[in-house]
Amino acid sequence: MVRTIAKDYDAKRERILAAAANVFANCGVTSASMTEVAKACGISKGNIYHYYDSKLAILFEILDNYLSRLRGLVIAIELDISDVQGSLEALCAEILNAYEGMDDEHKIQTEGIPLLPEDQQCILKGYQRDMVHHLEAFLSATNEDLKSDTQALRAATMSVFGMLNWFYMWNTRNDADGRATYAKTVAAMTMGGVPKLRGF
Repeated sequence: MVRTIAKDYDAKRERILAAAANVFANCGVTSASMTEVAKACGISKGNIYHYYDSKLAILFEILDNYLSRLRGLVIAIELDISDVQGSLEALCAEILNAYEGMDDEHKIQTEGIPLLPEDQQCILKGYQRDMVHHLEAFLSATNEDLKSDTQALRAATMSVFGMLNWFYMWNTRNDADGRATYAKTVAAMTMGGVPKLRGF
């Protein structure tokens, strides 16, 4: 007999993902158990297997949901060649806003991705690669020499991500205005260096 799908099936899956992300972030993905995830969800361990067949299946869906959404938001910001700094500012603001409320998902990427099967790692790394390449296009538009210097372009791109991640990790109480202000700071520094911040 085919098992029927509960009316709240999707809602329960979402609850499991949110609870698991928190457990993984607090305990570490490797150390976390399905028992802990089930307890955090308020359901039995046996019941959780009706939704996901393993801890890694949960992990992949958490990261796939998070990174695919983030990628979509990032690549939707188009480069205006007549206002590269303004475009870069909008892109940085979008990234910071997308991070909001996603602390657990963001935290478990580094440990979690290498634990997954190779094909799933490729999917997730593909999302990350698309975002890196999108930002590279913005930066190379500011300096033609960067287009032929892939090492310098990658270093500059990852430095921008580094600044955004620093702000996200260490300025958790900032609101939307604070994120927008910092996005302007990153864009100004990237385009003109620290001297351009005078009077900013």
